[in-house]
Amino acid sequence: MLWPKEPAILELNAWTWLDSLARRHGRAFGLGDVPAEEWDRLVAPGFDGLWLMGVWERSPASQAIASTHEGLLGEYRKALTDFALQDVVGSPYAVHRYVVDERLGGDEGLAVARRKLSQRGVLLLLDFVPNHVAVDHPWVTERPDLFLSCPEGGEGFFPSAGRFLAHGKDPNFPAWTDTAQLHLMKKETRTAMAEVLCSIADRCDGVRCDMAMLPMVQVFQRTWGELAAGDTPTRFWPDIIGKVRSHRPGFLFMGEVYWDLEGELLAQGFDLAYDKRLRDRLLHSDGPAVREHVEGAAGIGGMLVRFLENHDEQRAASAFALPRLKAAAVAASTLPGSLLIQEGQARGARIRLPVQLGRRPVESPDAEVSRFYDFLFRETLRGPFRKGQWELCPTTGWPDNQSHRRLLCWARAQEHVRTLVVVNLAPYSSQARVLLPWADLAHRSWRLFDVGKGVVYERNGSEMINPGLFVDLEPWGYHMLSWQ
Repeated sequence: MLWPKEPAILELNAWTWLDSLARRHGRAFGLGDVPAEEWDRLVAPGFDGLWLMGVWERSPASQAIASTHEGLLGEYRKALTDFALQDVVGSPYAVHRYVVDERLGGDEGLAVARRKLSQRGVLLLLDFVPNHVAVDHPWVTERPDLFLSCPEGGEGFFPSAGRFLAHGKDPNFPAWTDTAQLHLMKKETRTAMAEVLCSIADRCDGVRCDMAMLPMVQVFQRTWGELAAGDTPTRFWPDIIGKVRSHRPGFLFMGEVYWDLEGELLAQGFDLAYDKRLRDRLLHSDGPAVREHVEGAAGIGGMLVRFLENHDEQRAASAFALPRLKAAAVAASTLPGSLLIQEGQARGARIRLPVQLGRRPVESPDAEVSRFYDFLFRETLRGPFRKGQWELCPTTGWPDNQSHRRLLCWARAQEHVRTLVVVNLAPYSSQARVLLPWADLAHRSWRLFDVGKGVVYERNGSEMINPGLFVDLEPWGYHMLSWQ
């Protein structure tokens, strides 16, 4: 199977999902013996890909550190009212080895799961952490030259075999003390990383690359200064991606990226890049700010990953008030690009789970959120609102009413199917004339079906072109219109 142009991807915490299945069915499961109905339930909305987060072997050292870290212990207790130390399994981003943890069914179980997903038309993504490995990864003792080191040590370094190795870090935050920093400007390290990625590519259809901007040369140098000097000045990602693609053409690279580096990461070979700015503006800003972002990213919009939550973010049902949540979800799911949904999001889950935990709380589904996402997935993942050529639609207002600026408006067309989305991202009613892009609407009447409201509007085609389709939306309201 090949990846579609704008895939919809479900993020699933493999460890906590299997644990929840065990509690529901009364027996333990590995990835290879999950009942068919559970796979069916996951992919039923129409996802193109499943990101199985956290399948790699967990680090005993990371587990020990995560079990004694005071700040993390507080987070665990917030997430699990009955928290116990045995719930801590360690960070999935301090990888011990790139083999599937035996407690999840091992590599054999993953292979079975991949076949089951493929039978359902779903492609598989796994994690890749390019910046670091766990402090007890075999390379730390067997191949210490792969790591960034310093003779004197100091804060952010740990002793190992007569030298001091750096912990992995982001330049803006303290080091991650359960990790060892790879020296990404060394040819030997890149060769080793390419070999690892090729082995991963034999087991899945794509990777989600954690903190994908950290290996970029300018970021690595800013983070490590003089210690960043190595024997290769070339860019990390084109080098690595080229080797993997020669091994597995069509393998997908999705990057977690921030700091306005999305475009550069895509230019270096990535297929998809996180759009964190969209999520933040949908949550904290208004219509004009979101529209400005969409217009500014128009050149790469089809390669951005739109989301309202993932395992690093506060749960959407907790972060957004419900009316705003619906408006934001309609916008995110109908823009061009990939759509990322975290498992539990469509049920209104509210508790963000620290990734170090292997058990999640039991939360009752929110009936209204569940109904809304059932509708949204029907019209987007299985329906017409994510298909066809996308166009941003201009709006106009009146001298005494400029509320049209609060509205987000875009259209899609594919053969005889046309859709229009209008979202009022404001706590006030807003009105506008929406100028539609299709000249052949003129000189006849059209029936516009609002799939959200169940209402049919009769409208004159010439008027929809000029002066434009009149819309009047309540606070946080939206139209999802299809032509008949």
